Amino acid sequence: MDDNARYQVLRNDEDQYSLWPADLEVPEGWHTVGKEGTKDECSAYVDEVWTDMRPRSLRERMDNTAS
Repeated sequence: MDDNARYQVLRNDEDQYSLWPADLEVPEGWHTVGKEGTKDECSAYVDEVWTDMRPRSLRERMDNTAS
């Protein structure tokens, strides 16, 4: 395991997050969020911002049902 590897945080259209090697092209359907660092730094960022693990479409459906 390469502890010096750099990662970036990605988010898809469902507001799901992923870590991705910083030197690889971002896969289709994913977007950078501006956070890059070690695996631990990126994981800590994701833990902080991704507080609702439900996909966005499910959250919206549930919100509409509750209204």
